Amino acid sequence: MTADAHRAIEAVWRIESARLIAGLARVVGDVGLAEDLAQDALVAALEQWPESGVPDNPGAWLMATAKHRAIDQLRRHKMLDRKHEELGYEIAELQATAPDFDTAIDDHIGDDLLRLIFTACHPVLTTEARTALTLRLLGGLTTEEIARAFLVPTATIAQRIVRAKRTLAAARVPFEVPRGAELAPRLASVLEVIYLIFNEGYSATAGDDWLRPALCEDALRLGRILAELAPAEPEVHGLVALMEIQASRLHARVDQAGRPILLLDQDRGRWDQLLIHRGLAALERIEAMGGAFGPYALQGAIAACHARARTADDTDWTRITALYDALAQLTPSPIVELNRGVAYGMAFGPASGLEIVDPLTADPQLAGYHLLPSVRGDLLAKLGRFAEARAEFERAASLTRNTRERALMVERAKNLKETS
Repeated sequence: MTADAHRAIEAVWRIESARLIAGLARVVGDVGLAEDLAQDALVAALEQWPESGVPDNPGAWLMATAKHRAIDQLRRHKMLDRKHEELGYEIAELQATAPDFDTAIDDHIGDDLLRLIFTACHPVLTTEARTALTLRLLGGLTTEEIARAFLVPTATIAQRIVRAKRTLAAARVPFEVPRGAELAPRLASVLEVIYLIFNEGYSATAGDDWLRPALCEDALRLGRILAELAPAEPEVHGLVALMEIQASRLHARVDQAGRPILLLDQDRGRWDQLLIHRGLAALERIEAMGGAFGPYALQGAIAACHARARTADDTDWTRITALYDALAQLTPSPIVELNRGVAYGMAFGPASGLEIVDPLTADPQLAGYHLLPSVRGDLLAKLGRFAEARAEFERAASLTRNTRERALMVERAKNLKETS
């Protein structure tokens, strides 16, 4: 196989795999089988394209090949029923209109992708399984790439994906977009998975790198697709706004050696203005819909306050505190309270921040959360309580599993020791 052909096939797979699996899942009614058929088509491409060249319409070739494999499998299992007839009819139709293959499937592809997103993120699966399956089916990532991104063994990710497919099949999860009262909780599950993927790229929980930009890009791509497929859902646009604006800072979040640079110390000239513009436009779309902001829209609005400030001193911290107050009322959680404490500390002084943050030390949900002592250390240092602050930074360093973040906490503790 030539290197050029291999690269071309990888690129085609990244672009076409989600569409391919979604279209097949509609036909065969099983996400696991659909992915197997898509993989069979990929293997056929790897065998044939280096010799024959990449087809003019690679997506059409992959879909037709996969559907032929589906018919073969149905024959082997003696399932020559209406499903067989449907597959045969669709293939004949596609072959008759091969130059216009995209047009032939575009009637379904938007709905198919939306169905695939909701199926991969079904609440019957664990969060870890939903995340792995989403990256596999919709992100086009290999098992090895997902394992590398989350710093877990490849076998672990492979098991999660296999179990997820089995669980979906055993639960007879329908390949459909939820309607009515079921939509809101199912959509929340989808948004949670996409944001989890983004956050792991934006601030890695473990390993030697603070950022994993590829994961941010995968999450952004999924968010943008979802916004196109569900344009009337304000929280989808809220999540996209939040991710666009957060992603705009990626290049400014680390120095050339990969060391973290905190928000107030970043060179804002390095922030990506195109991504900021996209994020602000998504917020404007929500405002045009009317109604109250949801949790993701509120977080997007907070990110927008930072994006609009030309310098750190220009940040409208008072507005940020108001947005966090609204978020705390809407979705109360210790993490929201911790961030609210940071905002109050910036707007009204470190003592105000500590009033909110100190009670959180008794919350069992934050017992091992490294950012709680990190925030307390920062507030205590601003109050001149250097010994206490140093102890908090040392505790934060002991709790984080990220090498870069640990080094930052150790350095902050050391600087306070020298100051005191």
